[in-house]
Amino acid sequence: MSLATPERLLQRLDWTVIRRLDGMLQGEYRSLFTGAGLDLAEIREYTAEDDIRYMDWNVTARMGTPYVRQYHEDREINAWFLLDLSPSVDFGTTNALKRDCLIEFVGVMARLLTRHGNRVGAIFYGANVDKVIPAAGGKLQVLRIINDLQKEPKLQQAPFTSLTTLLNAANNFIRRRSLVFLVSDFISAPGWETPLRLLTQRHEVLAVRLWDPREVELPDIGMVMIQDAETGEQLFVDTHDKKFRERFRQAAQKREYEINVAFKRAGVDALPLSTEDDLVRAILRFANLRKERKAHPAKGI
Repeated sequence: MSLATPERLLQRLDWTVIRRLDGMLQGEYRSLFTGAGLDLAEIREYTAEDDIRYMDWNVTARMGTPYVRQYHEDREINAWFLLDLSPSVDFGTTNALKRDCLIEFVGVMARLLTRHGNRVGAIFYGANVDKVIPAAGGKLQVLRIINDLQKEPKLQQAPFTSLTTLLNAANNFIRRRSLVFLVSDFISAPGWETPLRLLTQRHEVLAVRLWDPREVELPDIGMVMIQDAETGEQLFVDTHDKKFRERFRQAAQKREYEINVAFKRAGVDALPLSTEDDLVRAILRFANLRKERKAHPAKGI
């Protein structure tokens, strides 16, 4: 990413991303944010068309019949960005790092939300929970988040990432029902699925999974040194070896499958965001997925 000031970066995002989204979404931002910023309106009996994520299990157990929570939308959405800034997000190749994608995504979403009168906040995780930016509205809040992200140091190495720590912090800190973006590459110690499920019981959670194509499939380029971004450990590998490349690909597929299973179990919609993605097209894909889930909840998670 260029060393643009927060003002110049946001100006570029306004021209190259947000204006294009305005034309393509035609104001249908509800397809991105629907379900968030909700207050409880009533408890009623479950019907076949209802989203099971809104099941009220306590009332269901007492009544012996399925009941769901019915919400009405607040005029104002409270949104939070849970941001994984651990060493592995500084991986990237030709065009961008995963960190670059994170900053641009956060800038776009925060701008979309605040210009419609909503409030946004952020929790930064590097080696630990490093910073909490309380939720606030307005363009200055977006610039503050971008500025702090740009100034956040890149860690050469750190203890292995624990998304559990980040999610526990969110569960403890975010009290009002909110729209929560969890932005990470999900290279983490195991165990984060449980606090993720707890978070989805109170909030509308959207997962943004950062990835780079070279993490999925190695090119055939001979002997190369691979470094573990989390631990700093280095290893020479022979990428001419077809069997090694195939094992690498299968391991990446297994990891992706396990992450997606965790999202489904938690009831979380996920946006895969590649370092080679066009941000507008990626967000539009996500908006269409959200719109489809709302129209056909039985097909949802």
